[in-house]
Amino acid sequence: MAKYLWISIYLITLIWSVINPKDPLIWFLEALPAILGGLLLALTYKSFPLTPLLYGLILLHCIVLMIGSHYTYAEVPFFDGLMGSERNNYDKVGHFFQGFVPAILAREILLRNQVVNGRYWLIVFIVSVCLAFSAFYELVEWGVALLSSEAAESFLGTQGYVWDTQSDMFLALVGAVIALLTLGRTHDRQLRQLENT
Repeated sequence: MAKYLWISIYLITLIWSVINPKDPLIWFLEALPAILGGLLLALTYKSFPLTPLLYGLILLHCIVLMIGSHYTYAEVPFFDGLMGSERNNYDKVGHFFQGFVPAILAREILLRNQVVNGRYWLIVFIVSVCLAFSAFYELVEWGVALLSSEAAESFLGTQGYVWDTQSDMFLALVGAVIALLTLGRTHDRQLRQLENT
């Protein structure tokens, strides 16, 4: 039952996001990770099922991506001028999730495949993976900006903030650390349940 609810929410949000988006090219660029992620989950559902926690987090991350793709990250309603800022801060939500969700994904893959010995090394590896992923995404944004000056501002979403790249990566770091601190025990419990099924 949960599987069909997940699929329904994902597809409804995806369809909504593609209906009259602010910029079709930006929609494609921003929604592509959610689309690829959905396809990857469908392909690995039987061979490498994930914990319910991780499936839920991935769905939330996909929703964040699809909302940003529909409006562009610089123009999502209700995020203008938050906390006295002159910019739309929805992209900061996206970058927080860019650390928060991959932290649990990396944790699950590393633990289930017994890649790392020791909890402290596990934390180091997870945070490093999240920062590497965040840096890679910033490089992708830069590449798109170099290829298309028209899409550059909408896709980058810097909104004139000179420290945008650094703050994006910092928020991914914060997201990863918070995920590890708050969800580790729940994740461990679900991993044990997954092993027993």
